[in-house]
Amino acid sequence: MAAVLVGQFHARDAEGRIYPVHEYQEATLEADGSSGSAPKVTYRLAIGDRVEHLGGDQFRLLQSGVEISRVS
Repeated sequence: MAAVLVGQFHARDAEGRIYPVHEYQEATLEADGSSGSAPKVTYRLAIGDRVEHLGGDQFRLLQSGVEISRVS
């Protein structure tokens, strides 16, 4: 499985801290070498921490549980 960086944005927590978030698409390959289902989108902080997309502009840092919102 290969992950490709497709976007990046900043998000802010309730205390005003800014987090740089990277958006990746992960493509899966079938046993015959063809591409699998639709690419899976994942999010990580620039330092590597995983981020869960809650919907819309809302996200949660998996390690700490801090909720962040995309800065427009």
